[in-house]
Amino acid sequence: SMAPTVKDGDRLLVRRVGPRSQVREGDVVLARFPSRPDLLVVKRVRRAVPGGHWVEGDNPFVTDDSRAYGTAVVVGRVVGRLRPRPGPLPPRP
Repeated sequence: SMAPTVKDGDRLLVRRVGPRSQVREGDVVLARFPSRPDLLVVKRVRRAVPGGHWVEGDNPFVTDDSRAYGTAVVVGRVVGRLRPRPGPLPPRP
């Protein structure tokens, strides 16, 4: 649900975040939902909320994000793409 920013098969470079790491609005992150701990997702941060962050995909028609599962806990920030198109991720259009 992050297409066109991230597509199936992309390999991403992710930097782990800790409690003191700053995650900003617009960052593409790796996150988990307390309500679905088995689900690891790549989403974009919309805002900080009590207990974590509100995250959504760039594709509004797919709702496997905070709209379905609530607050997310960010575990890493995507810092670049390794394959198939190396380089930084573009900002949200």
